[in-house]
Amino acid sequence: METSYLKTLELDKIIARAAEGCVCKEAREMLLATQPQCDPDEVRYALEQTDAINTLLIKNGSPRFGGVENVSQLAARAVKGGVLSMGELLMVAGALRNFQNLSSWYGASEHDALPTDDLFYALAPQPGLEQQISSAILAPDAMADTASHTLNDLRKKIRATENSIRDRLESMVRNMDTSKYLQESVVSMRNGRYVVPVKSEYRGEVSGIIHDVSSTGATVFVEPQAVVEANARILQYRAQEAQEIERILVAFTAQVAAIEPQFQYSYKAMLEIDVLLAKARLALDLKAFKPAVRTDDSFSLIRARHPLIDPKKCVPVDIALGRDYDSLIITGPNTGGKTVTLKTAGLLCAMAQCGFLIPADERSEICVFDEFLVDIGDEQSIEQSLSTFSGHMKKITGILELAMPHTLVLLDELGAGTDPAEGAALAVAIIEELRRRGVLLMATTHYAELKVFALETKGVVNASCEFDLETLRPTYKLSVGVPGKSNAFLISEKLGIPERVIEAAQQHLSAEDKRLDAVLGQLDDLKLQLKESQNEVEELKNEASHQLEAAQKKRDELIRQGENELEAARAKARALAQQVESQAYALTDELRQLQKDERMSTQQKAQRAREIAKKESEKLFIGSEAVHNPVKEFVPLKEVKVGQEVCIAELNQLATVLALPDKNGDVLVRAGIIKTKVPLKGLKQPEKLVKEKKPQTKAQQRYSRLTGDANRPNGRVERVQRSAKMECNLLGLTVDEALPEVDSFIDRAILNGQTVVYLIHGNGTGALRTAIHKHLRGNRMVKSFRLGRYGEGESGVTVVELK
Repeated sequence: METSYLKTLELDKIIARAAEGCVCKEAREMLLATQPQCDPDEVRYALEQTDAINTLLIKNGSPRFGGVENVSQLAARAVKGGVLSMGELLMVAGALRNFQNLSSWYGASEHDALPTDDLFYALAPQPGLEQQISSAILAPDAMADTASHTLNDLRKKIRATENSIRDRLESMVRNMDTSKYLQESVVSMRNGRYVVPVKSEYRGEVSGIIHDVSSTGATVFVEPQAVVEANARILQYRAQEAQEIERILVAFTAQVAAIEPQFQYSYKAMLEIDVLLAKARLALDLKAFKPAVRTDDSFSLIRARHPLIDPKKCVPVDIALGRDYDSLIITGPNTGGKTVTLKTAGLLCAMAQCGFLIPADERSEICVFDEFLVDIGDEQSIEQSLSTFSGHMKKITGILELAMPHTLVLLDELGAGTDPAEGAALAVAIIEELRRRGVLLMATTHYAELKVFALETKGVVNASCEFDLETLRPTYKLSVGVPGKSNAFLISEKLGIPERVIEAAQQHLSAEDKRLDAVLGQLDDLKLQLKESQNEVEELKNEASHQLEAAQKKRDELIRQGENELEAARAKARALAQQVESQAYALTDELRQLQKDERMSTQQKAQRAREIAKKESEKLFIGSEAVHNPVKEFVPLKEVKVGQEVCIAELNQLATVLALPDKNGDVLVRAGIIKTKVPLKGLKQPEKLVKEKKPQTKAQQRYSRLTGDANRPNGRVERVQRSAKMECNLLGLTVDEALPEVDSFIDRAILNGQTVVYLIHGNGTGALRTAIHKHLRGNRMVKSFRLGRYGEGESGVTVVELK
C-alpha cells in the first residue's frame, strides 16, 4: 500500500495521538509503525480485539501497568552468560509485575471467551522471582542488607569497625595534647580511609600515613597509626561485600535465564496488550464504536465524525458508497464541509483497517481497501497544502497509475485552477477513467457540468453540503441525491456587493447556466419539502411505535390478569373441595346425632335434616364464586427435601413434601388429606405467623358441643374442631395393610405439628382395633390413646395423642 496518501488523510496524527497512551517505549514504536491491513478477516479480528479491551476498560478501569524498556534483550543476554546489573534486574522485575497485574486485571470480571484470550493466557507471571528481586534490590545502585545472610553479616562488621575507628579519631580530636596539631577538629575520609587534618608543620608529631595534601599545602590528611589496621579490615570487608553482591546478581541472572523462553513470549504479548490498551483509550476519548466489516466494495458510515475536530463543533454526517452507486460528486458553497466529508470517509476507513474503533454509530459498516489515493489540498486543509493546477495534475497522474479495484479515490476540487470549460471536461474524463478501473470515488467540485454528468450517469450520484441562506452559514449536513448550489450571487449580495453588480453578473450567465440554476433552486425547494415530509413521517412513525408499545403492554397486562383470575378460580376450587370434605364429617356427625334424638318425631327429624342440607348447600354455592385473587409476589423455592414443610403460594396453604420434583418440575405434596402435584416454582417458604382462627359454622358449633376432651383440668370438657387432615380411614384394610398406613399417617402428623389424630378402624370382629392398639404401644411417638367418646365414633375410632 502506498502510505504517502495516508498522511494527507492525517492518519499519522491519529496514530500519534493513540501512541501517547502507550506505557512502554517499544509498544509506542510498534503502534507508530502500524499500517492498514488489507485482509477483511484480519481487520475484523483486530477490531474485535480492540473492542474487547475497550469493554474491559469500561468494566475494570485501567490496569496497574509500569513502563519497561528493552527487557527482552536483557533476558537474551542472561541466556548468553552476561550478568545483569541491579538496575537491569529491576527492569525484569517490573516486567514480571506487569504480567501479574495484567493477568489479575483480565480476570477481575466475569466474561465469555474473548479474541484477546490468547494474549492474556500467554502471560506467565513469576511472583516468587519478582518478589525476591524487588525485596533484594532497593535501587539501581543499592542492594538491601537482607539480600543474603552473608551480606547482612559483612555490613554489620563494616558498621561496627567504622564506629570503632570514628570513636578513636574523635577521642584524638578532643584530646588537648593532640588537638593543637590539627587544622580542624573534624574527621574526614581520603581514598576510602578515615583521616584527620594535621597542620603541615606538625606532620611529624602525629604518627601515621599521609593520604592527601590540601591545595595550599598547609594541611596534610594523616591516617593515624592506631586506626590503620581497622581501616584495612574495612577495605577487606568491602571487597567481600562486592563479591557477595556479584554472587547474588549472578544467581538472579541465572533464574532469569531459566525462564527466558516463556519470558520472551509473555513480553511480546505484554507489548501487544499495551498497544490494544492505547487504542481502547483513544476509543473512549472519541466515543468510538466497532463497525462491521464487509467483504464487498461498499461502506456505510452513519453519524460519522472527524476525530480531529472538536466534538462540540463537529456535525455528524452519513456517508455511503459502493452499493447503489460507486461515485459521489459533492457540491455546495465554500466552507460548507465538502473537504471534511472526503477526509472523514477516507480517515475512518483507514482507522478501521489499523484496528481502531471509529467515531461513528455502531451500525456503521466499512470495507477493506488495498489503496487510499487522495488529492486534497486547499486553504481549508489541516495541512495547509497550497496546490496549483499542475500540482493537482501531477497527483492525479500518480493516482491513475495506482488505481485498481478495491481502491478508494478522494479528489478535492477536481479540475480547478484552469479554464472552467476545459477543467470541467477534463474532470469528467478523469472520473470516467477511474470508474473503468473499478474504484470507489468521491470528488468535490463547483462545476455545473459535473452536476449534470452525475444526474445523467448511472452509478454516479450528486450530493450537497447544506447551506442556511438566512444566516449565510453552512450546516455541514450532507444530502445525497441532490446537487448543491454555490450561492455565489446570494452570498455576495449579503456581504454588501452592490445590487447592480449582482444583476450585471447574472446577465453574463448563459441560458443553460440560468436553466440549471433554476432547476437547482427547484430541487432545493423540493428537498426542503421532502425533509418536512420525512420529519412528519418520522413523527407519525414514532407515535405509532409508542401506541403499539402501549397496546402490547395492555395486552400483556390483560393476559397476566386472566392468568391470575384462572389460577384464583382453580385455587378456589381446590379450597372448596377441601372444605366440602372437612364439612362433610361435621355434617355426618350432626345428622347421626339428630337420628339419636328421641325427643323429636320422625317427621321433625326429616324436616330438620332437609334444613341442614339446604343451608350447607347454599354455603357451598356461595363459596364456589370465583374471585380475582392474584397471587402475591413471593420468592419461589429452588429445591425441596422429602418431609419438608412448604407453603403452596396460590392457596397460602401449608403442605408436606412427599417426593422430589419429577422431570416436569412438579412436586408431590400432601395438604391435609389431599395429595397433589404443585410446580416447584409455586412453592414458597412457610411464614411463621399465628393464623387467625376462622369463625365456626353453626354445624361445626353443634359438633363441638357434642365432642370434647375429658382430660381437661377441673373436669371441664373443652370442645375441639375435628378436620379431615386429623383422620386416617382404615376401614376395609387388613392388619398387614393398616399398620404401615398408621405409621405413615403418624409421621406426617408429627411433621405437620399435630398433637391429636383419629384412627377410624370400625368395630367388626375387633381384630383390627386390637392389632392397632398393640402396635401403638410400641410406637415411641405416641403419648397415649383411647377409644372415641360419644360423638367421636365411640369404639370404632381410636383417638391418639402424640408427643
